[in-house]
Amino acid sequence: MRGGDHFRLTVLAAVAIVAVGCSGSPSSQAPASTSSTGAAAPPATSSVQGAKNLIISDTLRTQLIAAVAAQNGVAASEYSGLRQGLTYYAVDTTNETYWAGAQMVAAPSPNPNQPTQAQVSSQDEGSYYVFEEPRGGTWKVYATGGTPQLGACGITVPPAIVQAWGWPSGTCRAPGS
Repeated sequence: MRGGDHFRLTVLAAVAIVAVGCSGSPSSQAPASTSSTGAAAPPATSSVQGAKNLIISDTLRTQLIAAVAAQNGVAASEYSGLRQGLTYYAVDTTNETYWAGAQMVAAPSPNPNQPTQAQVSSQDEGSYYVFEEPRGGTWKVYATGGTPQLGACGITVPPAIVQAWGWPSGTCRAPGS
């Protein structure tokens, strides 16, 4: 192999690595490009009549974590983020109410034999949350993780939001959560 060929292969390999590293669906977008069931979901900034998907900022991510932490009576630092591929954010364009859906990621416990309260609250009913923020209001949090076993949802997510997110009609949590 000539020296120039080696250089070209090295550059091509580096470009391929960067392309693969950038091709994933970041959790800063909602919804992901495909759902956990493999069905295509609308792009992050797609719209349907009555709703528009939005991109999740770091500020919003922090607000959602703080809202769940307050509801569960734990420090926000007990959560390390929102689960990639299960985080959604949209606005109901008919009344300017913002909606989000997310699964929390609990931070590791300092003692592996003793789970943190965030780890405990991130199981079962606390495994998925829907958030509602009316224009000028604050985030309301609804734990929807146990709904398939418990029956009806504690919150009705507007049909346009459910459609924009690509969720099954009448549901209140992301498929695969």
